[in-house]
Amino acid sequence: MKAIRNYINGVHVPAVSGDTIDLFNPASGSVYAQVPDSDEQDLTNAVEAAKNAFPAWSALDVNQRSSVLLKMAKLIEDNLDAFAEAESIDNGKPLKLAKRVDIPRAVSNFSFFAKAITQFSSEAHEMTDAINYTLRQPLGVVATISPWNLPLYLFSWKVAPALAAGNTVIAKPSEVTPMTAFLLSEIANEAGLPPGVLNIVHGLGHKIGASLVAHKDIKAISFTGSTRVGKEIASVAAPMFKKLSLEMGGKNPNIIFADCDYDRMLKTTLRSSFANQGQICLCGARIFVEQSIYEKFKNDFTAAAKKLVVGPPFDEHSDLSAIVSKAHYEKILSYIELAKEEGGTILTGGHPVHPKDHENGWYIAPTIIEGLDPDCRTNQEEIFGPVVSIIPFNNEEEVLHFANNIPYGLSSTIWTENLSRAHRMAKKIEAGIVWVNTWLHRDLRTPFGGVKSSGVGREGGLEALRFFTEPKNVCIKY
Repeated sequence: MKAIRNYINGVHVPAVSGDTIDLFNPASGSVYAQVPDSDEQDLTNAVEAAKNAFPAWSALDVNQRSSVLLKMAKLIEDNLDAFAEAESIDNGKPLKLAKRVDIPRAVSNFSFFAKAITQFSSEAHEMTDAINYTLRQPLGVVATISPWNLPLYLFSWKVAPALAAGNTVIAKPSEVTPMTAFLLSEIANEAGLPPGVLNIVHGLGHKIGASLVAHKDIKAISFTGSTRVGKEIASVAAPMFKKLSLEMGGKNPNIIFADCDYDRMLKTTLRSSFANQGQICLCGARIFVEQSIYEKFKNDFTAAAKKLVVGPPFDEHSDLSAIVSKAHYEKILSYIELAKEEGGTILTGGHPVHPKDHENGWYIAPTIIEGLDPDCRTNQEEIFGPVVSIIPFNNEEEVLHFANNIPYGLSSTIWTENLSRAHRMAKKIEAGIVWVNTWLHRDLRTPFGGVKSSGVGREGGLEALRFFTEPKNVCIKY
C-alpha cells in the first residue's frame, strides 16, 4: 500500500489530522494507495511556507529560476518510465499513451517556461517630456488546481509558469489521480527548488480545495475542471478580487465537409473521439458530417471504432483502457441510457467491457450514437467519456447553428480543403481554439482557453506569464 504525502516547505508530511483517502486503481477497482485528507491546518502550514519563501525566490535572478526548472524537466525525463507507469496505474490510461504524450508533455512544459521567462519582456512608451515603462512583478503566493484526466500534463502546465514568473505555489492535484504530483515532489529538492517555493497539498476538492480558494493570502487561482466547480470558485474568489483563470468544460464540434482529405480525417477523428477514453476536454464529442458523405462516414467510422481494443493499461495492444473512477464510469453509462431514451441509436459500443483478469475494473466500449436531436441533453451536456454522436448537415449556415447553439465554447475542428470556407468558419465558430484539418496540434506559445461556459482567461505562452505577474507602470519625467 503506497502512502502519498503532502509536500510542504520541502518536506513530505502526512495530513496534520492523520486522516487519509483511499486511492483506487481503475484497471482493477482495488485500493492501492492512501492520500492525505488535508484540512485548513495543512493549508495554513503550506501558505506560511510559501510566504516565507517568496522574497528570496522572487528576487532570484531569472536565469537561476530558469536553471532550476530545466533541472526539473531533465529529472522527469530521466524518470520517464516510472512517471508513465504511475500515471497509467493512477488514471487508467494506456501505458503507451502516458509514455508517448503525458509525461513528455510535462517535460516540455517545464522546459518551455524555463526558457520563456528569460525572454519575457515588458513595454516602454515615450512621451515628449517623459518615459513610461512597465514592470512585470510576481503576485506572491498563488494556487493551482489541476484535474484528473491529464494529471501531470496539466499540473505542470500551471505550476511551471507560476514558478518561472517568481511566485511561490500551493498546488492541489486531483485526489483521484495524485501519484505523479507526488513523484514530482520527490524530485523537487534534487532539482534545487528551495523549501516552500512549491507546496503540494492533497485532499478533497470540497474540503481543502474550497479552503484554498477562500484563503486571504492566496493572490490568484488557476483552475482546470468542471464548469460547476469553476462557478463555485468564481463566486468565492471574485469578491476577494483574486486573479482567476478558469479552464472548464467542453462539448466540442467536429465539422466534416465532403471535400476533406477523407482518409486523414477518418484516422484523426477516431483519435479525437476516443483518445484517453474520451477523457480530454478537447475531444470532439459532437461530429457533424456533410449529408453527401454521411452514410460512408458512418459505416467507415463505426467499423474503425469496432476494431479498437479495450483492455488493461499495461497491455501494449490496448487502444482504450479504464475509466478513471467508478463514479465517472457510472455517469458515462447513465448518459448512454439517456441517449437511448432521447431516441438515439447505438451504432457500436454502449456497454461495459470486462477484460480477462480485470473484471472488476471500469471499462466502457467506444460508443457511437446517431439519430439524436442537436439540442437534446446528450448533445448539450458534457459526458467526458468514449461517447460521440454523429449528425448530418446540409450547409455552412446550418452546421454553424448546430456548433454554436450550446453553452460551451472550448475547441472545434473543421475538415475542408476549401481555404475560404476554413477562414469563414474559423471566424464564426464560438470557441477559443479552432483546428483546421488536424486535432490537438499544440504550440505552447499560443493562447489556450475557451469562451462561454468553457472558461475565463487564457493559459499558455506569454498569456500564462502575464497571468502570474502584475503589471506596474512607472512614469519618469525628464
